[in-house]
Amino acid sequence: MVDQKENVEYLREKGVADLVDVAIQELVKEKPENAMEWMRDYFDYPPHGISKNVKKLDGWIQVGCGDKPYNCPEKKATFAPDGTTPDEMPDLSKHSNFMAEVLREQPELYAKYKDTYTKNGVGLAKCIKTGVDNPGHPHIKTVGLTAGDEESYTVFKELFDPVIDARHGGYGADAKQPTDLDLSKVSDIDMDPDNKYIETTRVRTGRSMRGFKLPPTIGFEERRKLEALAVKGLLNLSEDLKGDYFPLHGSHSYQAKPNGMSEEKEGELRTMGNLFQEPDSTLLLASGMGRHWPDGRGVYHNDDKNLFVWVGEEDHLRIVSMQRDKNMKETFGRFVRACDKVQEVLKSEGSDFMHNDHLGWVLTCPSNLGTGLRAGMLINLPLFSAREDFKDTLKVMRLQARGTAGVDSASTGGKWDVSNADRIGKSEVELVNMVIEGAAQLIKWEKLLEEGKKDEVDAEVAAKKSA
Repeated sequence: MVDQKENVEYLREKGVADLVDVAIQELVKEKPENAMEWMRDYFDYPPHGISKNVKKLDGWIQVGCGDKPYNCPEKKATFAPDGTTPDEMPDLSKHSNFMAEVLREQPELYAKYKDTYTKNGVGLAKCIKTGVDNPGHPHIKTVGLTAGDEESYTVFKELFDPVIDARHGGYGADAKQPTDLDLSKVSDIDMDPDNKYIETTRVRTGRSMRGFKLPPTIGFEERRKLEALAVKGLLNLSEDLKGDYFPLHGSHSYQAKPNGMSEEKEGELRTMGNLFQEPDSTLLLASGMGRHWPDGRGVYHNDDKNLFVWVGEEDHLRIVSMQRDKNMKETFGRFVRACDKVQEVLKSEGSDFMHNDHLGWVLTCPSNLGTGLRAGMLINLPLFSAREDFKDTLKVMRLQARGTAGVDSASTGGKWDVSNADRIGKSEVELVNMVIEGAAQLIKWEKLLEEGKKDEVDAEVAAKKSA
């Protein structure tokens, strides 16, 4: 005879009874037409399982898209699988990242912080896990450190500050970050009088919403609350900023679109380069970015499709303003207006964007602190970019160039995505003006080379490098 009492005790001991109770309560609350299908989906979706779309991916990716910290022996990513910082510091002797470098030089920091937690329960292990699990390449140095919440930067200050300083080439623990979004101060220089060289302009940055943990550690329900508040702010945008929100395909978190965006919409955004996808690197998975995928994530865009906001990717919000012309001032202005309007809603709801005088806009990765801003434009420079000193010249101008496919990609026909190299230490207006004035100079040199005036370009470049 079946011992019902013993069975019930077993179910309670394993936590199954409570899970089923919660599921039944949710079922009765929603009263779906097909209750059996609803129950199947409930247990086949985060936080209790992984989504159908994720199940199509490689196993090492699936491991990072559930509810638990990333633990993947296949990728040798097994540090602190329960989120608890071990008593002994891991061997970082062969790691190539800024976090490992600091801890090798100051191992006492590990001992100091191993039992320390923020008010939200974020410990040292969660901040350094991505850097421990990913030794990196001897010639490619990563940051190796992420913040689990806003307080991480102050609670673990003696670790974060030297990493920030090293990553940004000098930014002291007492440095102040200027913030300036005054559109009237943006340069009116016509970078491309012939309308021949610049194809697109783009301004992008991240924003974090105060009162929520950051993406590496945010909980399932908390992520949904963040999405709801972010979307409330975004749907408050009007006039040329007015648009709609599209949850990632397969997400069940947004009631207005309970299954997320359609596959057609997904294809459209992917073709436009404005869709983010599940983390496919152990750097992101080990940091916790993939948990609960795709729940609580999506893309907002305005009707004109020149403003895009990613919700719930590596940062709470990633805001992108773009257009297919040379008008960087207009592109920057749209970006500023969108940030201001969303911030108004957040403040009315008792929240705000994370910001302080030392770090500027607080974001998940130390590499994006300060302004977090990248102002860029797609420029055709086939002659000037063919010079051996092209990237060295850009470095002197505090600019960087990427190929048309992103970081470390090659150029196509001399076409480059040129943007500011700095994120921290200068204001938004300073960085945008640096890009505008730099692009004007690059185009001037390109035109001189077209006219066969190489000696004149050589002289000006030499003067720029020696200034």
